[in-house]
Amino acid sequence: MTRPRGRAYSGRDPDSVTLDAVRDGDVGPGDIRIHPDTLRAQAAVAREHGNPQLAASFERAAELAGLPDDEVLAIYELLRPGRATAAELEATAARLDAAGAPRNAALVREAAAVYRRRGLLRP
Repeated sequence: MTRPRGRAYSGRDPDSVTLDAVRDGDVGPGDIRIHPDTLRAQAAVAREHGNPQLAASFERAAELAGLPDDEVLAIYELLRPGRATAAELEATAARLDAAGAPRNAALVREAAAVYRRRGLLRP
């Protein structure tokens, strides 16, 4: 099966991101950031090869790829045990739902439930 070629978030062909292009200042942040479609294609490959857990990770990554870096890092921080209240995690899940990231919203809600059972929520 032929797989679609990956592309940068900017739409640029990854083969054009060379050291010379970097030196010349022709490469921007979007040129080295992976495109959600590439992550979804990787998810399909993982699923076809019997690795549904890896496929799910790629699908969650595809949802996050369009979010600003600072927002992704803030979510990561909130998911560390003892860093968030149940309400903060639910608000984060709601924002993810609104941003078109339902898989990540479900993950945050699942984490909140586990943290609640284990006493890992911030009071």
